[in-house]
Amino acid sequence: MPVDHYENFPVASFLLPKHLRQPIEAIYRFARSADDIADEGNAGANERLADLAAYNAQLDRIESKKLVEGPIFAPLASEIAEWQLPIQLFRDLLDAFSQDVVKPRYASYEEVLDYCRRSANPVGRLLLHLVDRATPENLRRSDAICSALQMANFWQDVAIDWKKDRVYLPQDDLARFGISESQIAEGRHDAAWAALIDFQTERTRDLMLSGAPLVHELPGRMGWEIRFTVQGGLRILEKTRLVRGDVFRRRPTLGASDWLLLAGRALIM
Repeated sequence: MPVDHYENFPVASFLLPKHLRQPIEAIYRFARSADDIADEGNAGANERLADLAAYNAQLDRIESKKLVEGPIFAPLASEIAEWQLPIQLFRDLLDAFSQDVVKPRYASYEEVLDYCRRSANPVGRLLLHLVDRATPENLRRSDAICSALQMANFWQDVAIDWKKDRVYLPQDDLARFGISESQIAEGRHDAAWAALIDFQTERTRDLMLSGAPLVHELPGRMGWEIRFTVQGGLRILEKTRLVRGDVFRRRPTLGASDWLLLAGRALIM
């Protein structure tokens, strides 16, 4: 937490059980490449949407048990079949990436949560299916963790997302705290901005903590992987709050000194 591009996906961590690394890498390869279609390069919106639709067509072939080829879909088809992974979760990811192409603003917190439901939550749900722990309560807690991780990344990356003409801060919260988008464009940090980001980070922290008991339901090394993931997200939120939301000049990141802290906190969860 985080990794390049697909920030909230624990990829090939030394903590992951060895037998799960291959399916997780196949899922990650799919998610990262699809995310790159939505985010990277100079393609226009129509081209990006067409490429994502082609990904959906490949999922249709996998679901119909038809042959798929290539370094992304052939391994993915094999892992979906072996682990009986729900195809809809992959479609949800593609739907979120397509939304990023066409929807740069979010009216409310509920809209942001709905985006997270498709952009982040499928990752946690797939991991639960891999360890055969996809109970209703575990899924709820996983959704809380994944949505919180996604939002921690949003508040950390306000300036980066602005360059892509995206604002994930809810429009009604901007209005409530008296913030205009010109302030984001200028990178202007003041008391109102600090109050807005404090509000977002506290709400996101509460969401993360509501899902944190999941770590006690996961077996062995996977449980430890998610402990570190949760603590990493909480630490990013903590560091965002420590700079009073001045992510324009002091973007919070995890450094070497944070890992001992995370380890200690993971031990006492």
